[in-house]
Amino acid sequence: MDTTQRTDQQRSADRRRRELLEAADRVVLRDGPQASMNAIAAEAGITKPILYRHFGDKGGLYAALAKRHTDALLDSLRAALDAPADRRERVEATLDTYLAAIEARPQVYRFLMHPAEGGQGADQGFDVGRHSAPLLRRMGEELAQVIEDRLDLGPDSQQLARVWGHGIVGMMHAAGDWWLRERPCSRAELVRSLADLLWGRLAAAGDKMGGPGF
Repeated sequence: MDTTQRTDQQRSADRRRRELLEAADRVVLRDGPQASMNAIAAEAGITKPILYRHFGDKGGLYAALAKRHTDALLDSLRAALDAPADRRERVEATLDTYLAAIEARPQVYRFLMHPAEGGQGADQGFDVGRHSAPLLRRMGEELAQVIEDRLDLGPDSQQLARVWGHGIVGMMHAAGDWWLRERPCSRAELVRSLADLLWGRLAAAGDKMGGPGF
């Protein structure tokens, strides 16, 4: 098989994988945590064994969907951090971007973070922690790198940036999860309250020399 043929086959496989992920997205938007491999296969117009061939099992499909949505969310968070505004405004915009994302697609959020809520209608034996925890860790590491690149945190800056990165993501996730379920206040009120909590050390830290600034 020559290189051109292999490249064409890879492009075809990549295209087919995207189509299957789009079908999975439609089912998740409709069914949330109750989305099953059977329903996704039916939406894609294929049999479940073909879906397994592409993703292995529900864990493989979950990982692919998580990467797809996390990539998009991180792009949006980076855009908020890079917006031409003062630091406080960008902190609030970043918090609001995360909350707006989970508010706009709550079924997707519940599928990614609370798949066990699917109950009897969903595939059984799905290990929630094994799949959702890496998503939060990835976001924490990404934010830690942003903080390290932009802020002068003094000695042990790398470790402190990781503490802040994972701490902020944990705060956003826990507060956002509670807010999405109970709606105790407006999104704007929650954003301001979380920004107030973060603002002390963020306001005091200087920009890193030669960095993009925060």
